[in-house]
Amino acid sequence: MSLANSASAASTLLVPVAREPLFTISLAEWSLHRTFSRDGKDNLEFPKKAKSYGIDAIEYVNSFFKDKARDEAYLKELDQRCKGEGVQSVLIMVDGEGELGHPDKQKRAQAVENHHKWVECAKRLGCHSIRVNAQSSGSWAEQTKLAVDGLRRLCEFADGHGINVIVENHGGLSSNGKWLSTVLAMVDHPRMGALPDFGNFRVSKDETYDRYIGTSELMPFAKGVSAKSHDFDEQGNETGTDYRKMLKICVMDHGWRGRIGIEYEGGRLSEDEGIKATHKLLVQCRDEMAAQR
Repeated sequence: MSLANSASAASTLLVPVAREPLFTISLAEWSLHRTFSRDGKDNLEFPKKAKSYGIDAIEYVNSFFKDKARDEAYLKELDQRCKGEGVQSVLIMVDGEGELGHPDKQKRAQAVENHHKWVECAKRLGCHSIRVNAQSSGSWAEQTKLAVDGLRRLCEFADGHGINVIVENHGGLSSNGKWLSTVLAMVDHPRMGALPDFGNFRVSKDETYDRYIGTSELMPFAKGVSAKSHDFDEQGNETGTDYRKMLKICVMDHGWRGRIGIEYEGGRLSEDEGIKATHKLLVQCRDEMAAQR
């Protein structure tokens, strides 16, 4: 090799290799629940709205287009708008379709069937998952058995469409990390997963589960992460959750490298301000962790 070629090769080796970010960021539609109507029109604007924040991935909430799950013309328009904005559809948060752990066998089966259209809708939009609830009633053991049954049935249907079924800690026993992680393990299906939410660990009016322990228990099952936020101090830190501690659990301790969804629920800041504040904090924490690697 000539000296010139040797020098050229050496200089090439010295070029820094850009690292992928530790995680990427998406926007949960619930962050705009005070702004968006429920007639489906605002939902069509969601891709453009997300892109205005510099976010290229979105998490839908079914209540914003409740009667559109099988409306092909509507879904085609929504998909085209996503592609036009360069925005990826990530998941659909599904509520109001019945209790997947209902004690009544027929009602439980109906709840599973009610979710089928959202599995199909998620597939149509290019999402990887639907987020569901593990609602049930009865004793700890009874709710475990019932939720496992309903979730397993839904996973078997979703598997045929290549869609994951992920459960959020969202009230009741589902906000108990030990209970929910036990349920997910017992479902024992590759399509079953979790959507750990930083803030939804209130089991009942009088009982709150430790959010950091709960998140750590759910992360082995995670197929998504929800960064709940309510308010911020003068330094830009979320006042109810230590984001640095929480992100260390998710990203450094459990190796999460997927998307983390902004879900602003506060009232003091406007929805725009809250989304921007959450985004800024996530980016800041991500940069700090990257610098420590």
